[in-house]
Amino acid sequence: MTSLVVVFAAGVGVRFGQVVLLGAAVLTGQLSVGWSNDWVDAARDRAVGREDKPVAAGTVSVPAVGLAAAVALTATIVLSLLLGTRPGAALLIGIAAAWAYNLGLKATIWSGTTYLLAFGALPVAPYAALPGQPWPPWWVPVVSALLGFGAHCANVLPDLRADAQTGVRGLPHRLGARVSGVVMAVALAAASVVLGIAPHAMPTAYAVTSASAGIALAVMAAMFAVRSPHSPMAFRLALVIALLDVVLLVAVTNVV
Repeated sequence: MTSLVVVFAAGVGVRFGQVVLLGAAVLTGQLSVGWSNDWVDAARDRAVGREDKPVAAGTVSVPAVGLAAAVALTATIVLSLLLGTRPGAALLIGIAAAWAYNLGLKATIWSGTTYLLAFGALPVAPYAALPGQPWPPWWVPVVSALLGFGAHCANVLPDLRADAQTGVRGLPHRLGARVSGVVMAVALAAASVVLGIAPHAMPTAYAVTSASAGIALAVMAAMFAVRSPHSPMAFRLALVIALLDVVLLVAVTNVV
């Protein structure tokens, strides 16, 4: 996530110093989200035997990871505000949504909303860090929000069984593995379609190529999600689509 944001920020013309500061803010924010997830879910992870998580395995104590999350969150707030009011606010809105997900919304029908908000706000920060603090074209946060929503479905699929044992019933859980796989594919494909057709200055060949590539990868991800919902392959393909779309976003924003 940090690498994608840094590439995007550099691509739209953010100054080097601001790119570094933005990358540091996103990185500490991601650390705070990941560590807070381990902190909040420690009991759940132990109950389902998540040996891949240090807290559940007992190699890191719950208070230690909670403290690390708090320190990382504090660093994120400071670094975000150093960027300026508008870019800092965009980053902190995303972090607040991610923390809200960890603190309880992940177990509700609103779980996907936090991803839509967090990822939709994220690309606003690089634009707001530019001279004049412009708003991004409408399709930039829309593409990012759709990618985030698709990634949410893909990320949850491998954990459906474990989450069911511990009472977590977010939107993908309520939809079920197969329907979530289809919803994921639609969101990821829609991101590529919007990216292909929204920038009016781009040639038709670009629109067809970018949309077709995104749809093809989304279909592949859906096939993995439906056939092997507990496999991480759908999430990995979602990351590939996100990387492709970020590259295309940079290309588009340098043309339009």
